[in-house]
Amino acid sequence: MSTDLTGNNDMAGDLFAELRRFTPARIGMGRCGDSLPTGKLIEFQGAHALARDAVHGQVDWPAVQAELQGQDVIEVHSQASDRSIYLRRPDLGRALRQGESARLPHGTWDLAIVIADGLSSAAVMAWAAPTTNAILQHVPDWRVAPIICAKQARVAISDEIGQCLGVPLVAVLIGERPGLSVANSLSIYLTFEPRIGRKDSERNCISNIHATGLSPDEAAQKLCWLARTARMRGLSGIHLKDEAPSLPAAEKLYGQELE
Repeated sequence: MSTDLTGNNDMAGDLFAELRRFTPARIGMGRCGDSLPTGKLIEFQGAHALARDAVHGQVDWPAVQAELQGQDVIEVHSQASDRSIYLRRPDLGRALRQGESARLPHGTWDLAIVIADGLSSAAVMAWAAPTTNAILQHVPDWRVAPIICAKQARVAISDEIGQCLGVPLVAVLIGERPGLSVANSLSIYLTFEPRIGRKDSERNCISNIHATGLSPDEAAQKLCWLARTARMRGLSGIHLKDEAPSLPAAEKLYGQELE
């Protein structure tokens, strides 16, 4: 396979051309001497910069809340005072700052939705509000607590929030650790009977919500099936399997028609 300095491959000899239709991963990039072609190296550096920006960036919370279609919103903060501490002290991101719990109304809710910045501000900005709105459309008969926007937060903060609210189910929408293929991927973690000390094995995760992954509506469908089943069976986590009917097959994959 011949490759020029920009990384353009001779397609006639490119054995990876067909595989690239099915993955955004960097495969078969070619080489220039003992290094990557210049074009591919620049693409890699750009992806790395996007990932760093996603981790260190700040969520524009007013912009996110403006997309929530008039839902009641409560802002809370973890014990991590800033981004630097948050990244160095994961434990502080799992607990509410002193006095924050008093701002959470205990009620007879069916579900609480928490939006947490996690490790990708870009994911929260792009997908948190559309996914939240989609979830609400799928549970019109459920009593949903005010949306909680948790700053400098990690997944386990939803346990304390859910315990304070008195909800049987809590779903936390959180930015995934960015990779070099996707820097703005969102995940949802569902926990039945949230309380401080819950284990990660007691949660269900729906991941890869982004432009070339699950759509907000697809993720909402999965979450709502899991939530209803969790409430019926009284559990979540490794004992609750996703047995919902398969979502409709995608007609396009990474922008290309499937043959």
